[in-house]
Amino acid sequence: MSTDLPAGYELSTDPERLDRALVHRWLSEDAYWALGRPREKQERAIDGSLNFGVYESASGEQVGYARVVTDRATFGWLCDVYIAPAARGRGVGTALTAAVRDHLAPLGLRRIMLATADAHEVYAKVGFTPLEHPGKWMALGAQ
Repeated sequence: MSTDLPAGYELSTDPERLDRALVHRWLSEDAYWALGRPREKQERAIDGSLNFGVYESASGEQVGYARVVTDRATFGWLCDVYIAPAARGRGVGTALTAAVRDHLAPLGLRRIMLATADAHEVYAKVGFTPLEHPGKWMALGAQ
């Protein structure tokens, strides 16, 4: 998959290439939104989503992950975006987010949503903005 990742990194949507144990460790131990997530639940999430992995070109080691829950027609939810600490600060997260946006563009989705408590500037760089009318959105489940 072609994208504008920083030199030395590559992107893949091949779910077979994912290091599932690593993704689970990242999310369940280091991501505030998924702390304690059981491995079985993470496996189901991966299996039901469009997944993006970022890898070091030389070693093939996975350094980033994102997934999109989508019907591939009208809506997408970008979630579980994670960059390994050693790869942070190199533009990998912004490039991953841009690659997701570009991959989804041909689908003509009406809306792509995400939620973040701390990375607004990363997502703003690729066009995400706060909701104009957040009051009309509702949620079911844990807050």
